[in-house]
Amino acid sequence: MYACILIRAVDGRVAKVLESVKGIKGVVKAFSVYGRYDIVAFAEAPDFKSVTGISRAINAVEGVKSTETAVEA
Repeated sequence: MYACILIRAVDGRVAKVLESVKGIKGVVKAFSVYGRYDIVAFAEAPDFKSVTGISRAINAVEGVKSTETAVEA
């Protein structure tokens, strides 16, 4: 199962949030972007419960304002 997680970060914290997100198990790619979101992360997991865990881990990173997760079933 694949997921795209769109992340908004606190101003001035994008680089630190990005490095933290890259270290989360299941995140296969993450990069900063311009626009409504600050970071896009792609995750791979065996099931929906695991994707939820990855999303929760990202939301727990200091400096994350909000996320939006799109899951490919």
